[in-house]
Amino acid sequence: MTAPTATGSTWTFDAIGTTWAIDTAMPLSSVARDAVASVIDRFDGEWSRFRDDSLVSALAVGRSASVPAPADTDAMLSLYDELDAATAGAVNPLVGDALARAGYDARLTLVPSGAPEPAPRWRELVTWENGRLTVTRPSTIDVGALGKGRLVDLVLDAVRRHLDGDVVVDASGDLAVRGAPVRVALEHPHDATRAIGVVTVTDGALCASAINRRAWGGGLHHVLDARTGVPVRAYAGTWALADTAMRADALATALFFDGGPELAASWNAEWVRMHTDGRVEWSRGFAGEIFS
Repeated sequence: MTAPTATGSTWTFDAIGTTWAIDTAMPLSSVARDAVASVIDRFDGEWSRFRDDSLVSALAVGRSASVPAPADTDAMLSLYDELDAATAGAVNPLVGDALARAGYDARLTLVPSGAPEPAPRWRELVTWENGRLTVTRPSTIDVGALGKGRLVDLVLDAVRRHLDGDVVVDASGDLAVRGAPVRVALEHPHDATRAIGVVTVTDGALCASAINRRAWGGGLHHVLDARTGVPVRAYAGTWALADTAMRADALATALFFDGGPELAASWNAEWVRMHTDGRVEWSRGFAGEIFS
């Protein structure tokens, strides 16, 4: 997924393992950039399963069964409740151990360490109340189904606290826009030089997911069915438009499974998805253009 560069200023940087671009009408001040960096570092320090010192890593290795609940806990895990229900359990924040077993572990070995296994029923193990995030046994929480979208929203808020005007926050596939509309190409999942369509994003978000991103040998990739621990095979890529990047990111994940389109309809959100055989389907009323 690609977006045009704004006519003003573009700040690019790497964070959480991906490249970011923030387009603004005027250059961001050092204070604003520090605020963005602080938001990203806090979120990463709380939710990254790739950091030994993160809060969720403490829950995974049994150093603690309970940690102070990050500020984003209820927003994200409540949305996981909706994803879980809509996809009949296919989307589950305890898929982290299954991802690690497939090779997408904290050291990024990309070498499977065992046969696929289902993720545990997360609502039987995870609670968040009274300011605490608790698991009843060591568990690897992975918020990849919506976490980057949530962080895009937080970064957008941080930028807008320091600068008025048009803003585009693009985290390599998760994009939020405020102000002037942005025309975005839907990148072909198998060929980054091609697009399967275009759409204009206005005061909202567009998020994409594809099985060619974070993929490695043997047909393995990062989109797993939590019920089996096996990578999904039916769809190659998904795109979702919603009011926030967190919701768009969540839908981009849900669209790999039955129930995703129904969840999008309940949110009045638009979407596109491509089957692995190249067929493309999209939501009724999709405002963009899909190429033949």
